[in-house]
Amino acid sequence: MPIHSTALVSKNAKIGDNVAIGPYAVIGDEVVIGAGTKIGNHCVVEGNTVIGKNCDIFTGAVIGSRPQDLKYKGEKVYLEIGDNNIIREYCTFNPGTEDGGKTIVGSGNLIMAYSHVAHDCRVGNNCVLANGATLAGHVTIEDKAVIGGLVAIHQFVRVGMLSIIGGCSKVVQDIPPYSTCDGHPAAVFGLNLIGLRRHNVPKESIGLLDDAFRILFSSGLSIKHALEKLTKEVKLTSEVAYLVEFIKKTERGISRSCRK
Repeated sequence: MPIHSTALVSKNAKIGDNVAIGPYAVIGDEVVIGAGTKIGNHCVVEGNTVIGKNCDIFTGAVIGSRPQDLKYKGEKVYLEIGDNNIIREYCTFNPGTEDGGKTIVGSGNLIMAYSHVAHDCRVGNNCVLANGATLAGHVTIEDKAVIGGLVAIHQFVRVGMLSIIGGCSKVVQDIPPYSTCDGHPAAVFGLNLIGLRRHNVPKESIGLLDDAFRILFSSGLSIKHALEKLTKEVKLTSEVAYLVEFIKKTERGISRSCRK
């Protein structure tokens, strides 16, 4: 499908080969769109926005509009989107704030209708954000995470790799890698066993992660003392070591278990 005659595409925009742009879409001056990407009807792509190859952006999405942050004073800010992303209807993606601020979305993501990626967020690769998922500013979503529908994530929260958050959850602290979380506020229910198996994590590592989760989230110990116990008693496979380092780096605290 070619660029539709009703689309308003700036002569300064850089449009790759075989890009399709639907009726009444608007493409701004500083936009770069990679080869094979499709921009749907009535989409708006503006600002210093780079979209990679073979993305599919559906009707009404607004990509690169100014950040929804009172601190923003018109500085030059950026949005970068990788390759092979599916961005469904009426999603909104904002660039960073302050001079040079950047929002980055990786590759291979499915971001469903009405989701919002706010200023200065980092979304990894092969993630799923279900309908109405809302990321506040400076949120980090690591690779292969799944965010349920209507989930709201507080500013500066990190969501660990291969974790899954149930729909309608309120997320105010970091979500551990490999975890299943749900609730208001979100709490850890256990390992994301389905996700771990689908991504071919070895059985030994899954068993050791289960041991680590029991110490971290069911022992009644503080995070500090749980980490001390874990590092003495559980073999540090790459997955367990990553879990430990993620928790050590938390600034907002870690979502804990709902189980007593």
